[in-house]
Amino acid sequence: MCTAITYNTKDHYFGRNFDLEFSYNETITIAPRNYPFKFRKVDDITNHYAIIGMAYVADNYPLYYDAINEKGLGMAGLNFPDNADYKEEKNNKDNIAPFEFIPYILSQCSNIEEVKKLLSKINIEKINFSEQLQASPLHWIISDKEFSITVESVKDGLKIYDNPVGVLTNNPTFDIQMFNLNNYMNLSIEPPTNNFSKKLNLDIYSRGMGALGLPGDLSSASRFVKATFTKMNSISGDSESESISQFFHILGSVDQQRGCVYMGEDKYEITIYSSCCNMDKGIYYYTTYENSQITAIDMFKENLEEKELINYNLIKDQQILWVKNEN
Repeated sequence: MCTAITYNTKDHYFGRNFDLEFSYNETITIAPRNYPFKFRKVDDITNHYAIIGMAYVADNYPLYYDAINEKGLGMAGLNFPDNADYKEEKNNKDNIAPFEFIPYILSQCSNIEEVKKLLSKINIEKINFSEQLQASPLHWIISDKEFSITVESVKDGLKIYDNPVGVLTNNPTFDIQMFNLNNYMNLSIEPPTNNFSKKLNLDIYSRGMGALGLPGDLSSASRFVKATFTKMNSISGDSESESISQFFHILGSVDQQRGCVYMGEDKYEITIYSSCCNMDKGIYYYTTYENSQITAIDMFKENLEEKELINYNLIKDQQILWVKNEN
């Protein structure tokens, strides 16, 4: 299960927690402008916007989990079990496999308006990457520097929701997640007032009591509420350091620690990595479960006219800055 968010200060940021019980040995992968994206049912795209993101590369094809392109459009796929429903091929549509969806959108769209036009022609077809890599049940958050949408392929068809909070987790469907926020309109960053009874002199005995009732469990519905409350009330300076630090703190409010979500066979779901992309500068920041130091990769420091993928292995071991008292 996962959580994705957007965040704006002076610049615009997009990223996610990737929560799972195992890793595919994913890498930070840059698809330069001339890397040929091959698609199963539509024409290949050989010249496109450059893309940077987290991916598992199989047969030289980047299976992106989340990514941004050089124009500042970001996209992430999150687990959507039992609700995701991929369709059979449709003759009057552009039939896109789930694993092709992120590169298909990011390679040719620069903003949400262009995304919506492209989505009107898309059918997400049930196509597996291979016999070993079956199609994962996903839904997606897509964001430019101002707007976000959620895309869900369900039994009723392809649903496109405006996402005013810029947050996505997993089940239930996005419309229900948004409706559920009505149950928490009493939460506040301010100290509470006594509405319980005028006959009782109740005491504000702790800071933070205005948020009593804010979910703290690790379910997707609760993480949606907590991430939204944290993000919508978040305040930081607008420097790069302050912005990315705040972004990782927001994600940290809903990260998963080993031992709390048992998956059977001695496996536990954890936050394998957290990402934060500067959509204006093309920088991909990340941390991993074992390495809390922020690592950064700038796509514009690479030759984006290349035809081959550029891969960076994750730095997973804890990086500790040892200091010595010189007095």
